[in-house]
Amino acid sequence: MNVEVKNLDIYGSEPLEWSRAVPQLEDTSGHRTCWLATTDPDGRAHIAGVGALWVGDTFYFTSSPRARKSRNLAREPRCAISVALADMDLVVEGTATKMTDEATLNDLAQRYAAQGWPARAENGALTAEYSAPSAGPAPWDLYEMRPSEAYGVATAEPYGATRWRFA
Repeated sequence: MNVEVKNLDIYGSEPLEWSRAVPQLEDTSGHRTCWLATTDPDGRAHIAGVGALWVGDTFYFTSSPRARKSRNLAREPRCAISVALADMDLVVEGTATKMTDEATLNDLAQRYAAQGWPARAENGALTAEYSAPSAGPAPWDLYEMRPSEAYGVATAEPYGATRWRFA
């Protein structure tokens, strides 16, 4: 992935390396909440917690077809995911699309199952005996969010603030 870097730090720190964020995004060993921001029809922001996974330079997350976030993404696919990593607060902006490819659905179902959610691919979506209490009943659509840019602020040394644009 080609990355354009802009230093946003006002204290003289060097730009952060995107390679600092990637292993933390890929690490699924602990609990991590990601927050998805979409836009309501009237322009207001809608924020919802999602179980997002970072795989191959892409975020994946699920949503019920009836959920507000799904309805928002159907109308306006641009969105953002924010997450607090071990040493960096990160916001990733991009465009989300519904993923129906069986190989991808099976891969992500296995990844979610490895984390303790017994998901499986079925009829172009993910299903399981349960999900988050607010998720509504199965099935859940799988979304792929390809990043266009990201903003990171280090919360540990070396400090800094950086914007990355991806091509």
